[in-house]
Amino acid sequence: MRKQKSFKGETNSFGKLYLVPTPIGNLEDMTFRSVKTLHDVALIASEDTRNTQKLLNHFEIKTKQISLHEHNVKERIPELITYLEEGTSIAQVSDAGMPSISDPGHELVLAAIEAEIAVVALPGASAGITALIASGITPQPFTFYGFLPRKKGEQLSELEKLAKHRETLIFYESPYRVAKTLETMLTHFEPTRLVTVCRELTKIHEEYLRGSLSEVLEYCQETPLKGECCLIVEGFSGEAVLEVAVDLNLSLKEQVILLMENEKLTSKEAIKKVAKRQGLKKQEVYLEYHEENVVSDN
Repeated sequence: MRKQKSFKGETNSFGKLYLVPTPIGNLEDMTFRSVKTLHDVALIASEDTRNTQKLLNHFEIKTKQISLHEHNVKERIPELITYLEEGTSIAQVSDAGMPSISDPGHELVLAAIEAEIAVVALPGASAGITALIASGITPQPFTFYGFLPRKKGEQLSELEKLAKHRETLIFYESPYRVAKTLETMLTHFEPTRLVTVCRELTKIHEEYLRGSLSEVLEYCQETPLKGECCLIVEGFSGEAVLEVAVDLNLSLKEQVILLMENEKLTSKEAIKKVAKRQGLKKQEVYLEYHEENVVSDN
């Protein structure tokens, strides 16, 4: 175990690694603290120095940059750690939003922690959380997934694992693949599940598409999207299983068994859920379930 004191009580002379979020579209979302930090550090490690330079020019920041991206991370990290150990403080930024969230940065954080260098994260813009709170879908609990695999087989495998998750799901996706991804989701997700596609967050063309999975898919198939997209998907509620059970005119006992098998519930939990869905007392469902069991046992 190690304890980090970021500011007061620090004992070494190392520099600090600052993780600085940058705007996801609107430059006015840059915080005062982030601007000051980029001014004050000796070096900025940027995912794309050309992109970050536009931000620096806007805020009249003259700090020197060094590139840090997925293609040079292994060679660059030892160099950056040396700077930090020599007392040079570094700010690490990605092209937009939080470093390490679907962007480079995590490897540098691990290396700094291993070298007992203080890692200081600044709060700021994050597309996933921004989209979540305006989506209209239950904001907590949630699971941030990021980008799904591009290969359909791998994507199907991941969606199958996520299909029974009850928490809200957050995905990032290219506008060119949104419709295809929603179509693939239908393989394992109920068509009635709520989905919000958030496009061009914080920019002038910001747009929210809210509806059921099938409705949003139909729209996206007819109207190709542009710009960065974030998908907020409602978690599994189990209601779809009961709707199917009612449509099939299953008995109360069969409904209980269906819930136990599909949602891995105990008989007590399933009985309670069936009773609520059918507007019955739990005792009525309990008696039918257990009476039928007694008859079948004899």
